[in-house]
Amino acid sequence: MEIKERIRGMQSDAQGLERLYRQDKGGFKAAFNAVYPEMGESGLLQAWHARLNQESEELKWGSRREIWLVILLALGAGLLTQFPDLFSLEKEQFFSQQISFIVFPFLSAYFLWKRGASQKTWLVAGGVFLVTLGYVHWLPFDQNRDSVMLALIHVPFLLWSVFGFSYLGGNAQSLDLRTQFLRFNGDLAVFLAVMGIAGMMTAGMTAGLFDVIGYDVEALYLDHIVVMAAAATPMLVSYLLQHNPALVSRISPMVARIFSPLVLGTLLIYLPVLAISGKNLYEDREFLILFNLLLVGVMALVLFSVVETAKGEGSRFQRIVLSLLASVTILVNAIALSAILYRISSWGITPNRLAVLGSNILILVNLILVAIQLWRSVLSGAPLAKVAVAIVRYLPLYTLWTIIVVLIFPMIFSNN
Repeated sequence: MEIKERIRGMQSDAQGLERLYRQDKGGFKAAFNAVYPEMGESGLLQAWHARLNQESEELKWGSRREIWLVILLALGAGLLTQFPDLFSLEKEQFFSQQISFIVFPFLSAYFLWKRGASQKTWLVAGGVFLVTLGYVHWLPFDQNRDSVMLALIHVPFLLWSVFGFSYLGGNAQSLDLRTQFLRFNGDLAVFLAVMGIAGMMTAGMTAGLFDVIGYDVEALYLDHIVVMAAAATPMLVSYLLQHNPALVSRISPMVARIFSPLVLGTLLIYLPVLAISGKNLYEDREFLILFNLLLVGVMALVLFSVVETAKGEGSRFQRIVLSLLASVTILVNAIALSAILYRISSWGITPNRLAVLGSNILILVNLILVAIQLWRSVLSGAPLAKVAVAIVRYLPLYTLWTIIVVLIFPMIFSNN
């Protein structure tokens, strides 16, 4: 059941509302504020509205049990990064195969516990992680085999999907929870960026202080402390966001509002310059790769901006900017798609070309659906929530394509 419907059904159930709030404080606040105007003016609901929207400068913490769980999970993620040194493993191969297993299983375990997931949900998530881990080690680590490298590149996206399933508590059908998951990822990315900047400053200061007194600790500090901290930080940040959703609640929409028009302006200038530059996108493989990375980045910004703006419906200017950005991104996608089709028709199918082709088609269809809903919101005032629904309904198709690349490509391209 959608969290909004559960709140509507608990308008006079104080204990039920409290249990629902404790399961997901950030998601509960967003859903409650969305349905509050249409519910009655009971004292219970007014008290909840005041409680959820009061300003507080103090950080909130969970129970002592939860704090210890988070510490253990963060330590587990950090210690995994030290396996190459502890067991004399080749670092490049280890991190190529294990990087996503250092983060997502621990995040998933936390949210499964936090959501009070059923034993079946635990088994499904844990089973997928174990099977994927076994499969990754079964694959021959050969950097000359494009299909194997593609599979390893796509494994993090597959495990991110499992993490999403865990965040939803196994309730994969809930569109509200899917939207909250995307919003959480945006907030997490913003918070991690801030923590990353602080971490780099701390590392530089530490290395400099020891260097002044004659000790070169840079290599030791980077290889151990920084790497362990980088692995543990997503777990700690996720915990903080669960109990303090307002930490970045104002920053994320501001990022979306600032960067959406900036990127739109950049693309409107870049595309005409590209047309007159004489750069051959169809022949230059490296340029095509960069162009596709640009496409993925802009696509991510569109989705992030839509989900963040949908919380407050946004101004008409924001909607127009997002509509134009989605439309221009469709043009960028069409250019990239034509280039990869040209390369396939000229030089045949390879794992890389087929993977890019499939991804571009998926993104193109998703962008068209999103753009249609965005223009409807501009022209007829349709709520942006429908745009968010167009995004989250499409997520399983990305997961399906990821599974195909991870499992099928190494089999059908056994020699490549």
